[in-house]
Amino acid sequence: MQSPICAMLGIEFPLLAFSHCRDVVVAVSKAGGMGVFGAASLPAERLEEELAWIDEHIGGRPYGVDLIVPNSFAGKGDGPAGPAQVPDAHRKFTAGLLEQHGVDAAGLSEAMAGRQSFGDNMHADGAAKLLEVAFRHPIALIANALGVPPQLMLDLGKRHGVPVAALVGTRDHALTQVRAGVDILVVAGGEAGGHCGEVATMVLVPEVAAAVEAVGATTPILAAGGIVTGRQMAAAMAMGAHGAWTGSVWLTTAEAETNPIVKEKMLAASSRDTVRSKSRTGKPSRQLRSPWTDAWEVEGAPKPLPMPLQSLVSEPALRKIDKLSEGGHEGAKALATYWVGQGVGLMNEAMGAGQVVQEFKEDWIAACERLNGFIGE
Repeated sequence: MQSPICAMLGIEFPLLAFSHCRDVVVAVSKAGGMGVFGAASLPAERLEEELAWIDEHIGGRPYGVDLIVPNSFAGKGDGPAGPAQVPDAHRKFTAGLLEQHGVDAAGLSEAMAGRQSFGDNMHADGAAKLLEVAFRHPIALIANALGVPPQLMLDLGKRHGVPVAALVGTRDHALTQVRAGVDILVVAGGEAGGHCGEVATMVLVPEVAAAVEAVGATTPILAAGGIVTGRQMAAAMAMGAHGAWTGSVWLTTAEAETNPIVKEKMLAASSRDTVRSKSRTGKPSRQLRSPWTDAWEVEGAPKPLPMPLQSLVSEPALRKIDKLSEGGHEGAKALATYWVGQGVGLMNEAMGAGQVVQEFKEDWIAACERLNGFIGE
């Protein structure tokens, strides 16, 4: 395809797949798109293991790595934030919520220590360790999920000839990234799963495209947010994008390590069954609605802590919920949730990741032919 994304990344089809699952990354890259491995929560040694496995199985196809090094978070400049900074009110609220659904809350405080790497990775030293690991491998892209990439990431990208991508949720954010020297803009609308802004993809993509063009920049744009079909990808490209960045659509694939209970919920969900909330990470992120997400929104619930402290509260509990739900625990099954975008309403059939790429290609072509049919002779 004649897209600057394909030329820049060495891929056949400008469809990028963000996933925490290495199998999805490999399958998408082998199918002609590009898998991007989400590494934000991994310690450096685990990232090394995962990327070594990808190198061994991907057959030389391009792939990327995605990190989260936000511009603002609790403890920035003061050393890593840790469990000692989590108030008792948040601990008690979480334990009480689990117990209301018959889930034993024992061990949550101890499990918080296991999440320490997530907070560490957001600081300069932690991020540097992950970047060192990533650039030891033949990655074709490095992405930062929140804010302007740290200077070290930009410098390493230039030194190694690896494009640097950054997610943006507003026109102003996009122009800031262009001035910083980012190579690819991931323009994510509020429909997106995970961290997202408030502006809809349909509005944000053409707004950013026009703004970038107005300042004389040629930075390629990947549209993101609710995109789970080829026709949506084609629509975004008609509005000024050069390809698509996707995440939610891979969660229900055969290769994905998503909790099977959550997969079932996603396949049955409508586009209205998601909620944008700070309750999981401390920053607004879209996730599948459940009694867990509802509880944090009721009057009297503690206010979510700033990132990364809220993750220390939520992730140990949600991991326990996942484990018990897979074993058939009814209360845990009800609570189970995960990040997913509003496109979940179109995710109605489980299939392999490679098949999803093929479906995107065919649907994209059909959409383009449909548009061409409106042009008179």
